[in-house]
Parts: sequence; structure tokens; C-alpha cells
Amino acid sequence: MRNPVSDAIVGIKPSGIRKFFDIVTEMNDKDVISLGVGEPDFETPWHIRDMGIYSLEKGKTHYTGNTGLIELRKEICNYIKRTQGVCYDAVSETLVTVGGSEAIDIGIRAMCNPGDEVIIPQPSYVSYEPCAILAGAKPVIIDLKEENEFRLTAEELKAAITDKTKILILPFPNNPTGAIMEKADLEAIRDVIIENDIYVMSDEIYAELTYKDKHVSIVSLPGMKERTILINGFSKAYAMTGWRLGYACGPAEIIKQMTKIHQYCIMCAPTTSQYAAVEALKNGDSDVAEMRTAYNQRRRFLINAFREMNIKCFEPFGAFYIFPCIKEFGMTSEEFAQRFLAEEKVAAVPGTAFGNSGEGFLRISYAYSIDKLREAMKRFARFAEKLRAEQAK
Repeated sequence: MRNPVSDAIVGIKPSGIRKFFDIVTEMNDKDVISLGVGEPDFETPWHIRDMGIYSLEKGKTHYTGNTGLIELRKEICNYIKRTQGVCYDAVSETLVTVGGSEAIDIGIRAMCNPGDEVIIPQPSYVSYEPCAILAGAKPVIIDLKEENEFRLTAEELKAAITDKTKILILPFPNNPTGAIMEKADLEAIRDVIIENDIYVMSDEIYAELTYKDKHVSIVSLPGMKERTILINGFSKAYAMTGWRLGYACGPAEIIKQMTKIHQYCIMCAPTTSQYAAVEALKNGDSDVAEMRTAYNQRRRFLINAFREMNIKCFEPFGAFYIFPCIKEFGMTSEEFAQRFLAEEKVAAVPGTAFGNSGEGFLRISYAYSIDKLREAMKRFARFAEKLRAEQAK
């Protein structure tokens, strides 16, 4: 029989995040603390759930238009205007998707011809590279550096651009590092982007979860709205992971082609989720603020905990991840994570799940209760002490 599967998909590695999640599931051990999945431990706020329930009670269970409810698209545009001062057209420049992940996938497919290059700063979210490959594009990796707080510099970007470069993925606030890009950082790369006539896909799913200053989107800078696809969604800020809802805003000609792919692959995002999302955008700001405060408390707790252990760790100012350096122990990230899980029953994700530049680091999510984090840090301290003792022999 002929080979039934695509060479391209066979060559793509499974997600390193899901690998450790599956191991924990298979262990079926109640003593295991999992800090591996980036999912809020909060329930979706009741008034948002209630609106979803109400829509079902009213029989609003049919397809929406391909681009999503117009009421939702208007609220998305209102949100971006009030947070970034940028105006989008709800009809021609806005598309509702099944999570931010679908928007990333169809955005790259809509923009890339075979052989086009997509620049991907890493460590970063696991989907960018596979989506580029499946679109027939060539991923070009920029290894972000800890000494730069894992920010993208203009010099790094300039060095990666060729005459085949089409898109720069801008993954900030960043998963897994928690790094952010401030306005001055964005202004520096903006000049390189315009000078080289490339486009940007700005994944801002963690935009509401920043702890230093308010998030600044690159679309707010002069000259960038017309060359940027802004990706966002409801999973992280509103604790709506299972609702599977995201969106893309951008130039009408690109959104039109993204919609075409969306039509054939998806039809429309879940109707119930869309009605709930309207409520989230209209009345959910206080919920987001409350969750952000809790995450910030957990963030500060972990920073102090690692400092007390003398574990090197830069301070993250975005998302809900911390990225401690474990190079001192002389193990790969994979080996460290496997031993930590086996010996202390704590699951974290090896930094290499997010690119080769993640070697020597561990991603720990603090989208978990402070009690779980406190116990996990006790186990981490015990494990680090054991490893240092082994090295001293």
C-alpha cells in the first residue's frame, strides 16, 4: 500500500506541552501537582456563562454568519479602540475564529506563498512553526536571549530578514517566558518592518495580563495598522478556554482571504460562545482586573521563591508563566522535567517545547491556586537541594 499520510505532517513533532500533560493523566496520582497547562484556574465569570445559557434557552443555536455575529464584531472593535486607540471596521476588518489558534493558522495560510519566509522569535507558542510549515512557508527562527529579557531587538530582526521574508510573528506578552515588549521596543522594530516592507502577525492573547504597564499593541504605532494582523481571544483574560473563541483584525484584503479559508474549514465559530463573548466585552472588565490581581500576587510569590532558592530567573511582566533557568544542574530541560515529575510529583514543561533556545529553562504556569504553588515550590526547593548535593559529591 502507498504511504497514507503527508510527509509534512509526519515531520512535525507533537506538542511538548501536551506530552507532559498526558504523562500526568496516565499517572493518575492525586499527589501530582501539574503546573504545565496554560489554563486559568478561575471559572468563567457567572454573568458570561449566564448569557451563554440564556442564548441556548432562547434557541439561538443556529449558524451565525461566517465572520461572526455583527454585535460581537462591533464590541471587538470597541474594545480595541478603547484600549489601543485604533479603529477597525466591524464588517470588513474583523473576523471571529475558533480560538486564537485558528486565526494564526488561517492568517499564515492566507498570506504566504510556497517558499515565503515567516520569522518566528523563540521561545514562543508551539503552533507558529507548524502552521508556517503546513502553509508551505519556511520558518526562520530568532533565538531570543535571556540577557535581553527575551525581547525582540531591532538588530536581531534586521539580521533575520531576507528578500523572501513575508511575515514576522510577534508573540508578546510571551508564552512561555512572560516577556513583554514596551512601546520603545516596538518603535525600534517598527522602523525595520516598514523599511523592509514585511507584515506582522501580533498574537496578543495575553494583552490583558500585564503587570508593569498597560499593554501597547504594535497596531497603535503609525504605519503599522495597515501591515498587521492582530490576533486575540477570550481564553486567557476571561477564563473562557473551553468556549474556543478568538478573533483577528487587520487589513480588509487579508481578512477577506482568511474568511474564505474559515468558510470552507469551519463555517463559523460556536454560536453560544459568541453571545457569551459579547457579554464579556461589555461587562467583563472588572472580572479581568480581579483575575489579573490574583495572577500578579502569584507571580510575585514565585519570583521571591526562586530568589530564596538562588535559582536564576528574570522577572516576567506578562501572561501567567515564569521561566526559571536550570542550567546549573547540568541536565537538559527534558531530563530535569522528567526527574522533577518522577521524584517530586510536580509537572512543568521543558523550555525546549517552545524552541531550541528554551534549552536550560523550565516553564511553570501560575494559573493555579497559591496553595498549589506554595507546595510546588517546597518540592522544587527540596529537589534543587538534592541536585546540588549530588553535584557536590
